[in-house]
Amino acid sequence: MAATDAAAPHRSRHRAELTGGRRRAGRLRELLVSGVVDSFGLSLGWTLFNLIATERGGLPMAALFSSAMLLGVVLSAPITGWLARHLHGRTLLLLAGCTEAVLRIGLLAALLAGANPALVAVGVTVMHVAAFAGFAAMRAEVAAVDARPRAMTRYALSIAAVEAAGAGVAALLPMHRWSLAAVFAVYGLSLLPTMLTARRARTARLVTPPAPAAHATRVERRRAETEARGVRIPLPVLAAGGGVMLLSAGPTLLSVALATELHGQHAVAGAAAAFSAGCLLSSWAVDRVGRLRLPAAVVWPLWGVGMLIGWLLAPAHLTGLFLAQFLSGLSMTAFEGGMDARLARAARPGTVTTVLAWSASTRALGSAIAVRTLPALIAAPAVGTVAGAAAAVLSLVSLAALARSRTRARAATARG
Repeated sequence: MAATDAAAPHRSRHRAELTGGRRRAGRLRELLVSGVVDSFGLSLGWTLFNLIATERGGLPMAALFSSAMLLGVVLSAPITGWLARHLHGRTLLLLAGCTEAVLRIGLLAALLAGANPALVAVGVTVMHVAAFAGFAAMRAEVAAVDARPRAMTRYALSIAAVEAAGAGVAALLPMHRWSLAAVFAVYGLSLLPTMLTARRARTARLVTPPAPAAHATRVERRRAETEARGVRIPLPVLAAGGGVMLLSAGPTLLSVALATELHGQHAVAGAAAAFSAGCLLSSWAVDRVGRLRLPAAVVWPLWGVGMLIGWLLAPAHLTGLFLAQFLSGLSMTAFEGGMDARLARAARPGTVTTVLAWSASTRALGSAIAVRTLPALIAAPAVGTVAGAAAAVLSLVSLAALARSRTRARAATARG
């Protein structure tokens, strides 16, 4: 009897752990499904948007809207930081979702009606401010449930994979009235699951702590001063992420326009499917690379090389384009998931949403420069030359970081 009584607390603890695990898994599934539905609708409508822009204005117009999109992502960081200080996670998600839904439908209609491209670009920027404020809040919810890199990478790969599927569907749709009506409906209504899941948001607004009491110790005063400063932005990490995207993301982010100009519109669907397949393998790749225990300064440039290397073959053959998109999907998703997981683990409570917004923002800043510069430097058939040069630079950066890491390890061993 005594043994039974002694075992009771252990059984209760085990049941509590199982219940908590099921709740975490259920919440992760809810967040994942909401993100997948939203991202499919966004990719479907945004790909159609880019196809129409490419048809009417070629690569320069597509680059204009892509740059406007990335500018919105850049601006989303300070705006999201301000919102996170004043709004609970559920309110932030609802505000961002409603704003984005209205602009999705309105901007696609404006483009079809032949509105001024500059005005449409301004709207695209505002839409993506809202979109990435919501995206940061959703990733903060994932981190609140499970802070492991695998969970964040799985969320990122699912989003990227379904975005590729949406792009493929959009490329295959005929330009009929009924198909456009279906795209409008999916484009706008796909945000509904995100708004519903916002009701259970865990992320609280960032509250500035009260000033320390007069009798507080020196340690307590220092802690209060640190917390009062609010969000700590890890500038070196963010700069490294933005630099990788500056050198490597241009061809991937212009893949719809590049695929259309290199091999025709029929190639967009296959390229999207290849990107999706790469995304699905990114979680496995993160696990394999993680076992090597290499520093981020070595691994991140190599993910950039992975985004670029296939583009050496893309202009020559359709298979090369598919290979480029497969490697881009794998490498970009692994890089973004790993970077976000690292930043989320290092952020103090209440600041995760803001830090992740800055993470996406700095990557987008590098990407915006790349997307805007690439069409000005080259025509589509020469993309392989630029990709090869950028891959060589990133390879040298990775090798230098590896040599520096090994030198430090040997020096530490010698001191020990």
